[in-house]
Amino acid sequence: MAGHSHWANISRKKSLIDAKRGKLWSKLAKAIIVAAKHGGADPDANLRLRYAIDAAKAVSMPKDNIQRAIKTGIGEFKGGDLEESLYEGYGMGGVAVLCEILTDNKNRTAPEIRKIFELAGGKLGGTGCVAYLFERKGLVRLPQAACDEDKLMGVAIEAGADDVKLAGDRWEVTCEPSTMAVVVDALNKAGLTVETNEIVRIPTNTVDVEDVDTARRVLDLVERLDDHDDVQSVSANFNIPDEAMAQLG
Repeated sequence: MAGHSHWANISRKKSLIDAKRGKLWSKLAKAIIVAAKHGGADPDANLRLRYAIDAAKAVSMPKDNIQRAIKTGIGEFKGGDLEESLYEGYGMGGVAVLCEILTDNKNRTAPEIRKIFELAGGKLGGTGCVAYLFERKGLVRLPQAACDEDKLMGVAIEAGADDVKLAGDRWEVTCEPSTMAVVVDALNKAGLTVETNEIVRIPTNTVDVEDVDTARRVLDLVERLDDHDDVQSVSANFNIPDEAMAQLG
C-alpha cells in the first residue's frame, strides 16, 4: 500500500504539472493565432508572431502545435475567431489590475472575470480606469550567473534597451516593444544567455500593501485571474513589503 500511495502522489503531481502545461500551451496558441491573423504567417515580417513563437518555445511547446496555431490564424483551420480586449479593475487596497484577454465569447468571459474580482474583494471597472497606470515594455530576462554585468549593460544599452537591473537571481532588461527583437539578437550574438523575452505592462507607480489579509486577497485575485483560460496576462501595481510577505509564508 505504501508503494501504491507513493505512486499515487507522483501521478497526481504529474497530472497537475501536465494540466498547467496544457493550459499554458493553450494560452500561447491563442497568442500565436491572433498574431498570425493580424500580421501574417512569417515571423521575420511579423514581430508580434515572432515574440509569441519565442514565448511558446521557451516552455517547450511542440513545433506541431505552433504550426497548427499559425495555420489557424491565417484561416487554414477553424478556431481563429478570437477577440482581444483589456479588462481593468481594482483589487483590495486600491491595487490597479489589468488583464489582457483573448476570447471567442465575450458574453461568457465578462461575467466570469467580474465574479473573480468580486470573490477577492475587488471590482471590475470601466475602460481606461487603470490602463494609464501601465506602460507596455519589452522585458528580457537572463540568469545572473551566466552574464557579466558590465558586458550585459554595454550590449543592451547599445542595442537600444532602456534599463538593466537585477531582480532576484535574474537580470531584467527593459526596452520599447518595437526594439525587443534587436536587443535579443544583440545579446545572443554577444554570447549572453537569454532565458525569456516578452511584452509586458509595467506599472508607472506602485501601491504598498502592508496589511497581510489585504495582501493575501490581492495575491488570490491575481492567481485566479491568471488561471482563467481567456486571460493572457495579468498586470498589477502592488508591492508587498518583506515583513508582510514573511507573514504570508
